[in-house]
Amino acid sequence: MPSKLEGAMDALITVFHNYSGSEGNKYKLSKGELKELLNSELTDFLTSQKDPMLVEKIMNDLDSNKDNEVVFNEFVVLVAALTVACNDFFQEQQKK
Repeated sequence: MPSKLEGAMDALITVFHNYSGSEGNKYKLSKGELKELLNSELTDFLTSQKDPMLVEKIMNDLDSNKDNEVVFNEFVVLVAALTVACNDFFQEQQKK
């Protein structure tokens, strides 16, 4: 039986590959695939944001080599940054 961390790692890999490849390279997310992933998997996060250009900004920030696609390594950077932000938020809430 996998540990919680191993399960979380498996979930990251699975989610990425569930969305990658429908528009081309199966190891990369196109802008459309990234938008679909964010809308489906991070619905609460996106609806709480007021910026209509958020997906475009995320794509530009993640796409470090500017090929208009996001590889798994770039995707993990997004997940890690969001996880850190959530942890910071919860720590601040506990102080109140």
